[in-house]
Formats: sequence, structure tokens, C-alpha cells
Amino acid sequence: MTAPGKWVIAPPRKTLVVGVADMVVSNDSSAELVTYSLGSCLGIAIYDPVKKAGGLLHLMLPESRIDPNKASTCPFMFVDTGVPKLFQGVYNLGADRHRLIVKVAGGSQLLDDKNIFNIGERNYIAFSNLLARNGYTIHAKDVGGVSSRTLRMDLANGSITIKPPGTNTYLL
Repeated sequence: MTAPGKWVIAPPRKTLVVGVADMVVSNDSSAELVTYSLGSCLGIAIYDPVKKAGGLLHLMLPESRIDPNKASTCPFMFVDTGVPKLFQGVYNLGADRHRLIVKVAGGSQLLDDKNIFNIGERNYIAFSNLLARNGYTIHAKDVGGVSSRTLRMDLANGSITIKPPGTNTYLL
């Protein structure tokens, strides 16, 4: 117990960085997951509020069939191979599919002024179709546009914050 008028300094939070074509799952409620520079890539965050278990995936491309060898060595690069691994990772921590909260950010239209490749849009469509086929709902999204984003997930409560360059942070 702290005496009246005394300050308690909380220990610093752990930050678990999720790189490009990478994934982290955790049930450490003292940690936050963060991924940077979501341009056309998607940052997919899932969270079970009862187990306080969550995961974050930073994927790059919609379909692994463009490079099956790469998909076998780096499954988190693709929607169709990375997303199932994200869900399985959180289930392995005791999460229940009926409690999962799914949020997604990214999918911007960067460096493709003529909309030739539409990677961001294709990533989001592949992701949303995969979830729909498997009976999941996207609870919140911040996709599209022309800027990158940083996504942070607080494992204590599942809150997601988004920070585009040059603007304020906001909740998703």
C-alpha cells in the first residue's frame, strides 16, 4: 500500500515489435505489440478479452501462390498462409474463437499512382474474404488512403492505436 501523497512509478511496458512479414502472439498483459510502416501491407490484430491473449501480423501480399517457396519459408508474408497461423497462435494461448476481436489497418495505395497493382486493396479484399469464409467479423478497420501507419496493441485491454506520420494518434 502506498502512503497518501506518494507517487507510484509503474515499470516500463514491454514493447514487442512485429517486423514486416512477421507475427507475434502473447498473453503478457504488461506488453504492447507494435508494427511500423503499414503502407500497402496489412496489420491484423486479434484479441481475446477474457484470456488477455492477442496477436499481431504484418503481412505484405494477398496470395502465396505467387511464390510457394517463399510462402513455405515466410508464411507471414501472405494473407492466405499468415492469417491462419495468427489465429492458431492465439488459440494456442487459450483464446476462444467466439470472443475474438479482429481489427485491421493499412492497405494504403502507396507508390502506385496509376492503380496498376492495387496491392493494399487486394490485401484487404483477400483478408476480408478469408474471414467471411470462416465465419469471423472485422470489428474495426482503418484501411486505404495514401499514408502509412503505425499500429500498437495494448495486451492489457486489447486497445489499438493508429499513428499516421505527421498526425495525432487515434484509437481504432
